[in-house]
Amino acid sequence: MRLLLDTHPFVWFLIDHKRIPARLMTILTDPGHAVHVSAAAVWEATIKSGLGKLSLPLDRLEAVIGEAGLAVLPVTIAHGLEVRHLPPLHRDPFDRLLIAQARFERMTLVTRDATIRRYPIDTLWE
Repeated sequence: MRLLLDTHPFVWFLIDHKRIPARLMTILTDPGHAVHVSAAAVWEATIKSGLGKLSLPLDRLEAVIGEAGLAVLPVTIAHGLEVRHLPPLHRDPFDRLLIAQARFERMTLVTRDATIRRYPIDTLWE
């Protein structure tokens, strides 16, 4: 399975595993699954860290992502254009881009966000 982490699961995967359901952690740590983080999720987490809403090791974040075994999914023009195919269910531009990436790349989006789960994409949480 190819998985794309929403921003909160990405942060929790790095610094607070207890916030992720145990069954989901088993899936995320299974070497048979490719787990990705979007450059957009890193960007959003960096903004939130700068605002004091969360604490991340920003000086080492790229290394920490690699050590965690996460693959980085860059944002492409095709991902940006994919947003036009999404119904206006979610107002958050970061979430809309993650949804578009998951849709375009045919990935399962790991999220607990109920609004995101209303989109016609594969999602996973519990």
